[in-house]
Amino acid sequence: MWATDITYSALQKGFLYLVAIMDPYCRHVLSWKLSNSLDTEFCLEALEMALGSGRKPDVFHSDQGCQFTSSAFVGKLKAEEIKISWSGRKRCYDNILVERLWRTVKYEEVYLRAYSDGWEAEISLARFLWRYCHVRPHSSLGGKTPYEVYTETKPCSSRPRLTMSGAGTVQ
Repeated sequence: MWATDITYSALQKGFLYLVAIMDPYCRHVLSWKLSNSLDTEFCLEALEMALGSGRKPDVFHSDQGCQFTSSAFVGKLKAEEIKISWSGRKRCYDNILVERLWRTVKYEEVYLRAYSDGWEAEISLARFLWRYCHVRPHSSLGGKTPYEVYTETKPCSSRPRLTMSGAGTVQ
């Protein structure tokens, strides 16, 4: 399973939007993109980057944002034969591990910086997300990094299955 969401970061003039695709099993961020608008294109680019790793999930989970329910995004997932799962309306806990990523990104990176422009934000976020995945051990992963757990897990259905509770839908 992969999961995604979008958050925002304030610049000195305007906002940047950050989309990330992660494997909730190991918390590894597979790809991410920044945009100065909430269009579908940067979400599709992040999806293409994640799929470029040679792996693909059985299920792709997101909220019901217009980027993820767009015909272009849904069409790409269906073309890759990936099942689609959406959080129930107004149920942020259906996507809690991505929401937890956003809390970490904001409290340990974004709120400590005053990005002057998109380039500065992109460089700083790239460093932070690399450290988050490759350097920083997670207690929930037995002291291993997300990347260590992701690379030691075989890319097949032998992984433990994550199940969703609540009003999430799977197509």
